[in-house]
Amino acid sequence: MPEAARRAAGTSHGAGVAVGALIVLVIGSLALVALDVAASPLGRRSVVVGLTVLVLMPAVMLGQYAPPPYRLPYRWRWGLLLVQAVLTYLPLLLFHHRWLSLLGFLAGALLLTLPPNASIPMALAVVTSGPLLAVADLIETGRSPLNILLGTAITASTVFAVAHLALLTARLHGNREHATHLAEQRERARMQQDLHDLAGSSLTAIVLQGETALRGSGTPPGSGPERAALKEIIDLSRRLHDEVRSISLPAGGGLSLSDELAHAQRVLTASGVEVRTLLPPRAEPDPAVVGCLRFVLREAVGNVLQHSRATYCSITLRADRTAIRLTVRNNGAEEGGPTAPTPGRRGTGLTGLGGRVMALGGEFTTGAEGGTFTLTATVPWSEAITPCS
Repeated sequence: MPEAARRAAGTSHGAGVAVGALIVLVIGSLALVALDVAASPLGRRSVVVGLTVLVLMPAVMLGQYAPPPYRLPYRWRWGLLLVQAVLTYLPLLLFHHRWLSLLGFLAGALLLTLPPNASIPMALAVVTSGPLLAVADLIETGRSPLNILLGTAITASTVFAVAHLALLTARLHGNREHATHLAEQRERARMQQDLHDLAGSSLTAIVLQGETALRGSGTPPGSGPERAALKEIIDLSRRLHDEVRSISLPAGGGLSLSDELAHAQRVLTASGVEVRTLLPPRAEPDPAVVGCLRFVLREAVGNVLQHSRATYCSITLRADRTAIRLTVRNNGAEEGGPTAPTPGRRGTGLTGLGGRVMALGGEFTTGAEGGTFTLTATVPWSEAITPCS
């Protein structure tokens, strides 16, 4: 679609601007620190150590700040955060005021990596540590404690704002891609319904009129070739009608369940959400079950992108001899907030999902606990299904 392509291009441009600003901020700030260290009266060995640390710092910082698809897994960012803390505080005792600006980068990394309830107090502790070290005479600086506090706070806010903008741009791009996918699926379903309603009814009429012509007075004169041709037309119309019905089934002509899972993983990863999937070795659900679970998964992914600040999402599909179960769990539930996003328009949202699942005799549950939101849809196998052993 031209409009979708235009929006994707605009989003990509926004992501490029945010990433470029982030790189300039990190490299430029570290270059200023390097100039101060190189001009310091310290010994040559100390200067070389300081410059070496500054060369390593961009990889440590950008590894935490980078937006998708360059964003590292959450556990890796934890490790880089510890490394950055060590490389910030230990040299500070040697290089004093020349190293103070790196406190702001550490505070910004805390805001980006940790959950809000933990990141804000720890970032405030890092911001205030600079003035406290200066007051305790552990570092030498000609700046006042208030000057150090404001400088560190400004650096931390700038780092957080630019990196968060890049992450939000990636999330917006993933959200738009998912919306485009939903629109394509709805258009395909509409075309399938139109095909069933228009072509199917016309083929049925052809079959009925042909059979009437063979039985009634309107039957062509008893020449064998004419009757054979009419029977062939009726048989062909019946076959076409069966094919139209198979194509226009609710899950016919669309993505398989595995394709839908692959799409969900790609969109969430591109949006900065770490994804883990667990699938059974083999599961061949009924088309109606496939359509239901695909719809549930699409809506669950949309909720993660639009209604949460999740950084992790697990998608689990399990099958036994009685049912197939889809579980989507993410860490984006807000403490003290609602256990579910507000349902959208009729037929969508969590209410619509529950209705679809229960229409197949299944169970649908949602809940939030400890900052984790869990959605589970369990659909029984139909008689035509052979579950994996």
